[in-house]
Amino acid sequence: MRIIGETNIPFLSYRKIALSLSALAIVGGLAYQFLGPGLNLGIDFVGGSQVTLKFRDQPDLGTLRESISDLTVGTPLIQRFDEVEKNEILIRVENPEGAEGDFTRPILELLHQNFNSDLGNRFDLNTQGSLALLGRLVSADPDGMGGDAEARESYYGPMADAVLEYRKTNGIFGSLDELSNVEALSESARTYLENNTAVGAFSLLGAESVGPAVGADLQKKAMLAIGFSLVGMLVYIWIRFKLPYAVGAVAALFHDVLITLTAIAVTHREINLPTVAALLTLVGYSVNDTVVVFDRVRENLRLRRGEELESVMDLSINQTLSRTFITSGTTLVVVLSLYIFGGDVINTFAFVLLIGILVGTYSSIFVASPVALAMNRVLVSRRERRRLRGRR
Repeated sequence: MRIIGETNIPFLSYRKIALSLSALAIVGGLAYQFLGPGLNLGIDFVGGSQVTLKFRDQPDLGTLRESISDLTVGTPLIQRFDEVEKNEILIRVENPEGAEGDFTRPILELLHQNFNSDLGNRFDLNTQGSLALLGRLVSADPDGMGGDAEARESYYGPMADAVLEYRKTNGIFGSLDELSNVEALSESARTYLENNTAVGAFSLLGAESVGPAVGADLQKKAMLAIGFSLVGMLVYIWIRFKLPYAVGAVAALFHDVLITLTAIAVTHREINLPTVAALLTLVGYSVNDTVVVFDRVRENLRLRRGEELESVMDLSINQTLSRTFITSGTTLVVVLSLYIFGGDVINTFAFVLLIGILVGTYSSIFVASPVALAMNRVLVSRRERRRLRGRR
């Protein structure tokens, strides 16, 4: 299948312009990253805590940010999670420098002060766990079971679990009236909870924490993962083709990663483990496109012996141009859909792939091939000098 007819575009004649633009973009990006605001590393790499909350009503993000601003060294990251109407919020705070530990509880305490101040000392069904609820029921013994504590725990345990399972299924208790939907509750236990508990403005859906030491280790391993992937590509293409092609392919991969990191930095997106996964996916996608071009170059060199490598490369790029547009275009449509409709959770992942596909397609044509051509000429020139020295 071809969507582009026979073309004869002299791509390599524009290599100086293309490489100059790429070098300018890379230098500008590195300057922005090291001399400007730099990369926005997530809690996976710097340490911190993350909580996911569901609110009864749509919360004001500014109020949320003010509520926990004193807890973290930087501005807390607060963003909507899933659809807006679900009122789900993701909060990330960076640990104070050198501080270890889980900051989930301090976050919840600050939010309680600002959003649940009207609850007083009443038990909050939206944030307390099943053990705390079981303790309340065992102590109050609304069904008058009597006996020892162990017997009462055995009796009220399924009730407490059922209440928490209902909250887990629905995300939050909107009102105490919803207790009537929990079939495992006895009438007396339901009445007790309706009179002695409350439902706060938010519920805790999930929490995770990463210490600074673990974050630094993850940061080191992420860099090693990208570095080893590039070295692996270099060795594979060197064996599969020749050294000039390996150098050209890896140069294109470095180009793609650095340009994509610049785009992430400029848009102030967070770099976390999913972002690293997207960068590794980008490396694999980009080298695949480059290998297709180089494979056609190798084939044409056998068929057109004696022709200049530059003209063979131009011919090969033109011959694979239709395939490049079909592959990149169809992938781009999928990634663009993820970027627009995928929600906040995978938005950065889709953004990295979106930029990577565009930059990777460009680099396969205007970076990998020109670098391979230049490297080949350097090696040929070196062999020629050695040959001449041998004659003398």
